[in-house]
Amino acid sequence: MKGLKLLNLIYVMDPMCSWCWAFAKPLASFLERHPELPIQYVMGGLAPDSDKPMDLSMRSKLQSIWHHIEESTGTEFNHQFWSLNSPRRSTYPACRAVIAAAQLEPDSTAKMIAAIQHAYYLNAKNPSDINVLVECATSIDLDGEAFKRLMTSDEIDVKLSEHLNASRNLGVSGFPALLLNDGTQLTPLALGYSTLEKLEARFLK
Repeated sequence: MKGLKLLNLIYVMDPMCSWCWAFAKPLASFLERHPELPIQYVMGGLAPDSDKPMDLSMRSKLQSIWHHIEESTGTEFNHQFWSLNSPRRSTYPACRAVIAAAQLEPDSTAKMIAAIQHAYYLNAKNPSDINVLVECATSIDLDGEAFKRLMTSDEIDVKLSEHLNASRNLGVSGFPALLLNDGTQLTPLALGYSTLEKLEARFLK
């Protein structure tokens, strides 16, 4: 165990990152085992705003990644997403949604991330669309109109920029990234997908 130092976790992620979806269960189990560890969420942002339909090569690449993750980790995906939607390579809206939710209700970050991930990966809805994000917000008991106003405000744009800068300053180049902060140094517990067992082993070093 890491002595008596005041420890906290920094989790750099994107709600529409498929490896972050796979990591959701190991992370939740780790947090259940270590309720003493506060966690700070940083939205790393995979893809900026875009109204352009995703090109065929990117669609094919992401579909292959979903199948690979499913086969290698057992994580469930609803592959009907690709036939039911017109995907765009745009994840910043989902990142803004998490930041806005946290501002409306400080304890809602993890719940909003989970709501977006479930909408996307299990219910085949497109979190690049604001109406889907509003649905996610109301599903965790946030006021939909207040959420929509805040999410589309300049204030949240500024906060997203702060998150993106924080991710870069931490030296994170891929998601998920879970870092242990002891006040003097950052120790990576996961740079990419990790199992619960590996998280525990790195934490106990």
